[in-house]
Amino acid sequence: MWQRLSFRTQLFLPLGLSFLAALVMGGVLLQTFATGQLADENEPGRRSTRTVAEALNNSLRASDDPRKILDAFVHSLDSSSDIQFRPAEAGPAPSPKDSLRDLHGVPHWFVDLIAIPEMDAASPVIIDGRRIGDIVFMPDLSADLFEKWVGFLALTSLIAVLMILTGTIAYLFAGSALRPLQDLGAGLTRIRRGDYATPIPVTGPQEIRQSCEEANALAMTLAQLSQDNRDLLHRLVSLQDDERRDLARELHDELGPLLFGIRAGTIALSEASPAGNLGNRAQEVMRSVEALQQTNRRILDRLRPLYIEELGLETSVQTLLQNFRRQAPHISLTATIDPGLNEIDRPLAQTVYRLIQEALTNVLRHAGANNAHVLASIAGELLTIEISDDGGGFPADNVFGRGLTGMHERVRALSGSLSLLRADERTYVRCRLPVETARDEPRAG
Repeated sequence: MWQRLSFRTQLFLPLGLSFLAALVMGGVLLQTFATGQLADENEPGRRSTRTVAEALNNSLRASDDPRKILDAFVHSLDSSSDIQFRPAEAGPAPSPKDSLRDLHGVPHWFVDLIAIPEMDAASPVIIDGRRIGDIVFMPDLSADLFEKWVGFLALTSLIAVLMILTGTIAYLFAGSALRPLQDLGAGLTRIRRGDYATPIPVTGPQEIRQSCEEANALAMTLAQLSQDNRDLLHRLVSLQDDERRDLARELHDELGPLLFGIRAGTIALSEASPAGNLGNRAQEVMRSVEALQQTNRRILDRLRPLYIEELGLETSVQTLLQNFRRQAPHISLTATIDPGLNEIDRPLAQTVYRLIQEALTNVLRHAGANNAHVLASIAGELLTIEISDDGGGFPADNVFGRGLTGMHERVRALSGSLSLLRADERTYVRCRLPVETARDEPRAG
């Protein structure tokens, strides 16, 4: 639970609890020591009360008219004095809380918080052996309570000021530490996503600055490795295209004439021989040769569609779509092809062609789809290709098959991205390629 809290919460929560504990502790200490302090401060008054009562009783015993002396003593007492005479018929003396006169703004809850001690200082007044009243000590504790209240306010204010000051310093410190850490986290996220060009700001404390510098150095290393990897993939793709071109040339130059020779020889043999079994066998050979020639043309087309350079990519893709419709009439195929594809040069043109070809082959062989759509468009310097179908999708453990894995490598070699996703009961193969990168590629001889 604690680990899920933010850094500021983890910082401010202990501080707030510490100040709250200090405030509670101050209140407890005030309540604990205020009682004894009030008792000690009023102890001289209690002793004075006993002394006055003793002197009054001595005077009453020595006087012929003690009542007169008592009345004179009572009249001499000031009403605001802490020492008062209380007749016996007046009942017990009130508690110190009841004798409070002016609290000077001290709240009652604070008065209730402090345990005011009992000032048991009643000394009896006796005339002719009979108790007629008491000399009582009734101090006014209002000033003392006001002093304690001021001290409590001072303590609370000090704690509040310290809490605000410490909280402000902690907030500023947390901000100065969190901001670089947030920049570092955002930079590491960009690095994880493949963005190595945007540097992480080097700010904050020395330890964080060092981490940012190390992260930037890591990004530079990853950028170089990524570029080297793309160069290597590009070289491999170029070698693969060269190998395909050489193989296509050999099939075209070697196998094509041989099949043509077999076809011509079979025709000549069929014409020279009388009608019969030889003619039927010759027709079977002719059908086999025609099948071999068609197979050879399909292999040549998959190895290297030579008409891309002659007709342009857009026309080649349209031809590919027409062949797919003839081959799979049960699948409704729609397309949105940008005429600007004709401006695309190799190897990007071959990559686009083979990606559409491979995706449609998967639709035909594995998807079990009823309709499919092909989109190829250019917006600025970005080429977008999307092939979607309403089939069953790809198995969870086979996102990229062998064909699409090869296409993924070709796309990476051209600094592009290839993704496969399932949404709204449709399967999407999406590819994005930078156009300018491929347009600048040199032509192969």
